[in-house]
Amino acid sequence: MKLVITCEHGGNEIPEKFHTLFSDKEILNTHRGYDLGALDVFNALKHLAIYTNYSTTSRLFIELNRSLWHKNLFSEFTKKLSFIEKEHLIKSYYEVYRNRVENQIKALITKKNKVIHLSIHSFTPILNNDVRNCDIGLLYDSSNLHEKNIAIQLKASLHNINPKWNVRFNYPYLGKADGFTTHLRKRFKENYIGIEIELNQKFSKNNIMNYQLKEDLQKAISNILK
Repeated sequence: MKLVITCEHGGNEIPEKFHTLFSDKEILNTHRGYDLGALDVFNALKHLAIYTNYSTTSRLFIELNRSLWHKNLFSEFTKKLSFIEKEHLIKSYYEVYRNRVENQIKALITKKNKVIHLSIHSFTPILNNDVRNCDIGLLYDSSNLHEKNIAIQLKASLHNINPKWNVRFNYPYLGKADGFTTHLRKRFKENYIGIEIELNQKFSKNNIMNYQLKEDLQKAISNILK
């Protein structure tokens, strides 16, 4: 098995020529702008993978984890752009990132490898006044037995390493919802296992995730690759 790790929401950067679209700069520092702590976790895990990629462009500029048809591909800040400008964003940012990852996975699968793709994300501890009862979420397609098996192994490994972590399947989001891994499952019917790892932002401080969480996650992933 070959491990691929990506991080689609690693930063809140806006290309300089588009700064004027964002009069409210503070929103870029919130979860709407990026996944707090996700890039830090990605950097802690990347040595485990044969291929890695990440983006530090804000999802409010263009949403790399959504399909081209999705209503949130462009935010309220970029929806006002012209058709030509939007096409530029798609070609220069969206397709550049996603095609690089997809082409690397294709090359690995073509060589008869089974690929495990971990997409690193984080989520807000509270949404609409509801406290999310989860530390680590593992999102996968429950109808895919290979993904289900890897998710079960990963959860069991995390529990053995440190039973304090509250690990849940397909929470706080469903693994079959629109996303990059969902697209890649359709693209690669065999030998592709895509799991999104969602980490609770209550463990992130100054965009740095809790050390113990990173350490335990690294050990757990290493265990399932043996």
